[in-house]
Amino acid sequence: MSTYFPKANDLKRQWFLVDASGIPVGRLSSAVAEVLSGKNKPTWTPFLDTGDHVIVINASKALLTGKKGVQKMYRRTTTQPGSMVETRAEVMQATHPTRIIESAVKGMLPKGPLGRAMYRKLKVYAGSDHEHSAQQPQILTIQK
Repeated sequence: MSTYFPKANDLKRQWFLVDASGIPVGRLSSAVAEVLSGKNKPTWTPFLDTGDHVIVINASKALLTGKKGVQKMYRRTTTQPGSMVETRAEVMQATHPTRIIESAVKGMLPKGPLGRAMYRKLKVYAGSDHEHSAQQPQILTIQK
């Protein structure tokens, strides 16, 4: 018996909708990363992108547990010498709430071209409106 590897035209990609209100960011992003990588499917293969598309709404209402709002720092650079910019999580949640979930999910995906292909299937919105209603997404429930 030979090992089964799914072909590109055999994959059926679905769209899932996740409401992030009241869910901790870590719990939310680990569930989303699992769906993006396809680990919830029986056809999962480590070196293939078998995952589905995920839409996350209400990103501004996701919870930061403990003291993460004050202690967690998001760092970026402007590529100039000595240009490290640090932003606290509570400031980031007030100004750019989608970046918190995007960076958490991106860190849980594989590094390299495969992880970047999985990351492209993630859509995050701060409010409850999204522009993917034509794809008829199924609701994905995550326990709080």
